[in-house]
Amino acid sequence: MIEIIPAIDMIGGRCVRLTKGDYALQKSYDASPLEMALEYSRAGVRRLHLVDLDGAKCGEPRNLDVLTQIVSRTSMKIEYGGGIRTTASLEKVIAMGASWAIIGSTAVTAPELVKEWAALVGHHRLILGVDFSGGKVATHGWMKTSELTPEDLMDTFPTIEKVLCTDISRDGMLQGVDIPYYTSLQERYPDREVSVSGGISSVDDILNLDKAGLKSVIVGKAIYEGRITMDTLASLCKGEYKP
Repeated sequence: MIEIIPAIDMIGGRCVRLTKGDYALQKSYDASPLEMALEYSRAGVRRLHLVDLDGAKCGEPRNLDVLTQIVSRTSMKIEYGGGIRTTASLEKVIAMGASWAIIGSTAVTAPELVKEWAALVGHHRLILGVDFSGGKVATHGWMKTSELTPEDLMDTFPTIEKVLCTDISRDGMLQGVDIPYYTSLQERYPDREVSVSGGISSVDDILNLDKAGLKSVIVGKAIYEGRITMDTLASLCKGEYKP
């Protein structure tokens, strides 16, 4: 079964969701990041996607206290992203308990530095963040666009096995995912884990990605909006879901 990785996006220590990455179109939720993390842990989630949107915007992690709280209260493995653009920030994120650091903007702007990081902490501790729109990779909290395609960026870092591919045009829209595109990516890079992100709207999207051979999927707004309940999430994580 495809691994389901719930997302917690944070601004000012609160759970939020953006629409198409637009900070002006954010929706806040009542539960705190720690409360949500504890719910996910009780549901049997093994891996959590933690996004520091403050950090992504300013270029330095700003919600590391939330990371330490979740690490100390759950056994979930955490992938942390947002603002990791210096060696010091990377080392701090790893030291505070993240199993993986998500590297996005810096992979585009300073690829040689990221290769140094892979040697420093191990390529297995990095996730390549490939945020794209219109076939081009976006950076700096999705506020800038590069000339690189997702494939260009993935080819630059062949030793980073986990790749998080976010379709910005669908993120937060609850309109489904481009399964043919993600399938083609996974088939092109069979030895790498392509995490699907952006647009998951229902259990059917997850099941269809599983049938297509994708290895992991990020789910955020569909859970917050009740389209995928915690009970359903728990049954999926335990392999007990019955359509």
